Amino acid sequence: MPSGGGLERDIDEVLARLGFELVVLERGGGHRKENLRLRIDRRGGTDPDAGGVSVQDCARVSRTLGEWLAERADVPTDYDLEVSSPGVERPLVRPRDYDRFAGREARLKGYGPLDDGRKILEGELLGLEGDEGEETILIRVDGQRLEVPLASVATARLVYRPEDDL
Repeated sequence: MPSGGGLERDIDEVLARLGFELVVLERGGGHRKENLRLRIDRRGGTDPDAGGVSVQDCARVSRTLGEWLAERADVPTDYDLEVSSPGVERPLVRPRDYDRFAGREARLKGYGPLDDGRKILEGELLGLEGDEGEETILIRVDGQRLEVPLASVATARLVYRPEDDL
């Protein structure tokens, strides 16, 4: 398979034509067969009540990508393709995700301590500021506005609470 960056970019372009965006591309497998796992989301959507990615959406994307991948000379013919929604605790992967989901609750896990010795912060996401490579995540935790360097965050995701559905 080609390197993740080129394939990821190309897949995101195909998804854009279908009205979706790539959240995460995971590649794995063994010597005989490669696995491609994609988590997709509706392009630009932030409203949790607007409806997420359906099973039918995943099936349509899977069919379209399967046909598209079959035409590429740089993709092995023996692979498994899995397409799914990002789930209710959607990962925040790209810098634009932090502004897109501002106002929602998020959980940040650091490579090391993020604030006051805490490696995990959970609170209201306020957005992202700063220049590329120097971005800072703004988050309100226990009523306090914190600034966390994006580079110090190992993973970030939205937080789902079942009581939010009531």
